[in-house]
Amino acid sequence: MSTAARDGVAVITIDYPPVNALGATSIAPLLAALTIAQSDPAVTAVVLHGANGTFSGGADMRGFGVVPPPRPNTRDFIEALETSTKPIVAALEGNVLGGGLEVALGCDYRIASPGARMAFPEIKRGLLPGAGGTQRAPRLIGIKESLAMILGGDPVDGIRAKALGLVDEIASADVLEAAIAFARTLAGKARRRISEMAPQHDAAALAAARERAQPAERGGLAEQRAIDCVEEATTLPFAEGLARERDRFVELLGSEQSKARLHIFFAEREAAKPPDGAPAGPFTVRTATIIGSGTMGGGIAMACANAGIAVTVVDLKPELLERAKAIMSGNYAATMKKGRLTEAEMNARLGRISYATSLDAAADVDLVIEAVFEEMEIKKDVFRQLDRIAKPGTMLASNTSTLDIDAIAAVTSRPQDVVGLHFFSPANVMRLLEIVRGARSSPEAIARALAFAKQVGKVGVVAGNCDGFIGNRMLHQYFREAAFLMEEGAPPQQIDRVIKDFGFAMGPFATGDLAGLDVGWRIRKGKNAISPPVGRYSRVADALCELGRFGQKTGAGYYRYEPGNRTPIPDPMVDEITERIAREDGIARRTVSDDEILKRCLYPLVNEAAKELDEGIAARPGDVDVVWIYGYGFPVWRGGPLRWADSIGIATIVDDMREFERVHGSNWTPAALLVELAQTGGGGTFGAWKARSTANA
Repeated sequence: MSTAARDGVAVITIDYPPVNALGATSIAPLLAALTIAQSDPAVTAVVLHGANGTFSGGADMRGFGVVPPPRPNTRDFIEALETSTKPIVAALEGNVLGGGLEVALGCDYRIASPGARMAFPEIKRGLLPGAGGTQRAPRLIGIKESLAMILGGDPVDGIRAKALGLVDEIASADVLEAAIAFARTLAGKARRRISEMAPQHDAAALAAARERAQPAERGGLAEQRAIDCVEEATTLPFAEGLARERDRFVELLGSEQSKARLHIFFAEREAAKPPDGAPAGPFTVRTATIIGSGTMGGGIAMACANAGIAVTVVDLKPELLERAKAIMSGNYAATMKKGRLTEAEMNARLGRISYATSLDAAADVDLVIEAVFEEMEIKKDVFRQLDRIAKPGTMLASNTSTLDIDAIAAVTSRPQDVVGLHFFSPANVMRLLEIVRGARSSPEAIARALAFAKQVGKVGVVAGNCDGFIGNRMLHQYFREAAFLMEEGAPPQQIDRVIKDFGFAMGPFATGDLAGLDVGWRIRKGKNAISPPVGRYSRVADALCELGRFGQKTGAGYYRYEPGNRTPIPDPMVDEITERIAREDGIARRTVSDDEILKRCLYPLVNEAAKELDEGIAARPGDVDVVWIYGYGFPVWRGGPLRWADSIGIATIVDDMREFERVHGSNWTPAALLVELAQTGGGGTFGAWKARSTANA
């Protein structure tokens, strides 16, 4: 809508809650208001701003992929802005993202608040700015800085944007009033169109960007196309560059890489909603206590402090607290040294962390997270004491990665307040937070846990209670088959190469060496003491651990490592141990193809996830994919295990599994849901199952 002219300035407001998304519905009234302003002789300039403290969160993604695309669209609006006969000033505050930033670049001038957040996040969806961003940004701020924004996708604030030349002025007070005052000075002046500016070529910046970007076939299709567009901004007329940008945007929108990334974009937002549909009421953690000062406890404390939460770390041994304090201080200092944190910010975060040697520190806080040794009896003892000490209503959480939340909650008088909060290491860095719902965890407790995840910048996913929850339960199948393949003749380096070629940062054996083989060994010994393994069991990892080969930290695991070097070096000793165990266990060795390795490592992920969905351990297929993208390094450009399964066909997977079942036994029996989907035909996908289950909810 347009307000009445204010001393010759018309104000047009983007008002489409909650984020002022730009789609046909929101753009049509903006075009109408602009037409009115153009025809009003009392108007000498126009100010464009956003309602409710935010300019625009970008294009309405619900219109992406719709044929024909909804009109009017963002490009239509920008064209109208550029062809205006009167100068236009954008008043920028809050989010100015994607199409919102491209709209701002279609204006003559930009006035911003210091805290405005400007970004081209399209690259994270497998896309590129499709409304002129790759053509206007290089003309305004140069090739190097444009590439940094477009390929990075991260926001810059108003102060940084001013330094880049992205905005013209920083408002010291109300940004709208500042923009109106600025617009009054433009009466009678000529338009200042970015599209008419002459861009400067920067061969070095373009070459450096191509060197850093992933190859197109390894998830870097959007990056490569974006670099092409930015380069063409310097070599082609503006209109032709704009047309090339649009062609590439359409190409990317139809690509599997973009579809996979968009799937994760929407799945992440769906995961933030409680699966039972309970409303997530307001809940903010102001104070927290972490029980345990080890790697996980320290990382969780940092995650809390980073989010502004006053947190107390508890350990019975003062020397362990001192060690934790030194590690956290060192981590913050390293971050500051890299320029990612100011000294004032570092000191503020460290100042939010206090230390105690008594569980009484949990007496009057909003949240308690237990992060002690991964043994049931130790955790039960902690929760018995917390039940006595913590005030009523305190959320009590265990950072267990595998243990039974119901058994832990059962030792308290308030099982409704007990949840699992499975952080991933390092907890202050990794984005995934698996929220484990016990049988008696209240809907309110789950909603609070999801709110806490958002507060500390994590992607929260609710999981049912079982051994390993969503992610580690699947991971067990992955490592099991990798170990079997090694016994059958595939060396660790071949298996790791196949998985890395698929898109993981590293394969299962390099991952095991990095994490430490002793961790899994300890868990296996505990489980095997209670219930000996049934069926085929690989003894190779146990044999390596018995020799003290725990991975990188001991200089040897599945590989050996030179001092001070993390590069894995194939070790003939591992081959000898594997061959001996295979011979003792009657396993025939052979040459294993790369294709078989890929299928036998990844199909079990799909099969186990299908069981989890059937059992209600995972509420939605997208939840599984989000867990594996953010917690286990599944390549985001493949969309997660279940999105990948849909892309290759579930019927194909079931047929292959039937053949593996014939050779390798019942481990390969397809899950009932997998068989059902394979028999459904064209609609037999995890995506279709999601739609069906939602409709039945």
